[in-house]
Amino acid sequence: MAEVMDREKILAGIRIALGNALTPQAIAAEYAAIRRGYQQLSGADGDEILEQFEDRLREYDAGVYRSTEGNIAQAVREILAARGKQGLAIPAGTPEAWLPEGFEFELTDSVDVAQLDRSEGILTGCTVAISETGTIVLQNAAAQGPRALSLVPDYHLCVVYARQIVATVPEAFRRFEATSALPTTFISGPSATADIEMTRIKGVHGPRFLDVVIVGV
Repeated sequence: MAEVMDREKILAGIRIALGNALTPQAIAAEYAAIRRGYQQLSGADGDEILEQFEDRLREYDAGVYRSTEGNIAQAVREILAARGKQGLAIPAGTPEAWLPEGFEFELTDSVDVAQLDRSEGILTGCTVAISETGTIVLQNAAAQGPRALSLVPDYHLCVVYARQIVATVPEAFRRFEATSALPTTFISGPSATADIEMTRIKGVHGPRFLDVVIVGV
């Protein structure tokens, strides 16, 4: 409790020192004044964007699969069979059309870390994907769920529609501008770090294994 009170005192002192600099109007004006001379749009066509996205995913050691809209369940079936999995956890709002028969799909929006850790993995959709960085953006929304669902399990299978893939980061931010207040996670391949003695270790702050089904191509 004392630590919380000290924190509030420190923040209150900062607000007093800054005065009007922290008003919503001042913050909005400062943000609007930022120079934005960086590239915000890509001249690449749809096929080039898709190819770049796939290349980035493979560079990150993610599995990449293509599917038509009516064949998602079959693609999920083949991937799970190849991975030797009996089923996955799924967030609320996951379309039934994604789920093949013969596997167990447990509906969960739980943030019980122990329960999530015992699962064989998670199946989600996404909000948008970025080809230049090979990034998948998840939000706390239908078929995506709370952040913990995609961070705790060791395996993540993500369904990405081709229409959700944009070329640049600014384009992605515009796509979810209306839902920017939602908890948001950026995923660029399976979790890995080389912070410790430059030794690459997978699964430190997210799944060790990522498969992506690209739909509508």
